[in-house]
Amino acid sequence: MSSRTSASSQPGILKEQLNQMKRSLALVLTLASCFALSAVAQTPAASSTAAAPGPAKVAVIAFQVAVAQTNEGQRNFADLQKKYDPRREQIKKLSDDVDAMTKQLQADEAKLTPVEQQSRANALDIKKKQLDRDAQDASNDFQQEMQDIYNGLASKVYDVLQSYAELHGYTLVLDVSQQQNPVLYANNSTNITKEIIDAYNVKSGIPAPPAQPAGATQAPKPAAPRPAAPRPAPAAH
Repeated sequence: MSSRTSASSQPGILKEQLNQMKRSLALVLTLASCFALSAVAQTPAASSTAAAPGPAKVAVIAFQVAVAQTNEGQRNFADLQKKYDPRREQIKKLSDDVDAMTKQLQADEAKLTPVEQQSRANALDIKKKQLDRDAQDASNDFQQEMQDIYNGLASKVYDVLQSYAELHGYTLVLDVSQQQNPVLYANNSTNITKEIIDAYNVKSGIPAPPAQPAGATQAPKPAAPRPAAPRPAPAAH
């Protein structure tokens, strides 16, 4: 009796096992399909975020030179020199007086009494201190005015530099006029100093100053290495 029951129940057991296998297989296929769809869905996003950037285009510029050599820079410096000509003449006269008093004191030293020597030495010392004070004041005032002129002009030249870099697709522009700049070598074709000078001259409309005679005073560098940046330097143009 039991053998019949066992034999008769085997088809049901086998059928249930087949159903379980089918359900397991369907679950595996479903999961596999989900994983495949997920991988496909993620592929475009990954490829878009990992897109390779375009090639870098780098230029160098001697920024201080560019600012000083614009027509406006040369004109403004020449005007500043003329403004300080009277003070230079006064300082030169003081210097000549000190030299003359020094030579005279040395020539007359042997025939002067100690009191006279001391009196003339004191007068010479006063004149020397006046010369040093006036020369230092004139130098400080000149440097400050020159720096103010430079900073104002540098801001405008920077605007031209930024527009030029964007127009020509430069991603980085390095200033080689810095005393401590990271540029060890740059091909001359990457130097855009002259291009920026020319571009600024066109924008300003200021004509070139007349040629300076031989031996004329050249524009000194500003006291500060760079002007305060009028805006953050363009990292990518």
